Amino acid sequence: MTDAVLQHPLWPDAEPARSDMLVSAATSAATTRRNWIAVACAQHARRGCATPGAGYMQVCHGKVAPLQRIRPGDRVAYYAPTVTMRGKERLQAFVSIGIVLPGAPYAFDMGGGFVPSRRDVAYVPAQETGIAPLLDDFEFVDDRQRWGSKFRFGLFAVNDHDMRLIARAMQAELESLHF
Repeated sequence: MTDAVLQHPLWPDAEPARSDMLVSAATSAATTRRNWIAVACAQHARRGCATPGAGYMQVCHGKVAPLQRIRPGDRVAYYAPTVTMRGKERLQAFVSIGIVLPGAPYAFDMGGGFVPSRRDVAYVPAQETGIAPLLDDFEFVDDRQRWGSKFRFGLFAVNDHDMRLIARAMQAELESLHF
């Protein structure tokens, strides 16, 4: 909203919005931002962030329901257990991180009858990083012996502490992720 819009109320007896109300609204939006870890093989996760300005995410083999839990402005980091789908070569690393863009999930025809659902994401420059050095510091890890159990869901929420830990390990600019 511009200041000009705020100076011309719809009702003659209404007062313009105060700047502290705008800060409060922005703060409110920031407090509702959620953090997600999505799981895919590295080959698929890298495909989603390969083209600058055209990033996207797909989860759970293209299902729409998990994507409907995500909102614009949420942060998402992709974890890749393997290099390729059903591959034996382990990677166990975070491969991309970004902010979910406005817009609802949409169907995308990849050919061969496969039409997964996607959401657009603005990925930030980051370095792939292994998960092992982070495991003892994650708050979402309840049992170090079974740290991978949550990843089986394909998409799960984490708190700001854990997402910030991932972003720092990936050398991503925290400001770009709205921290």
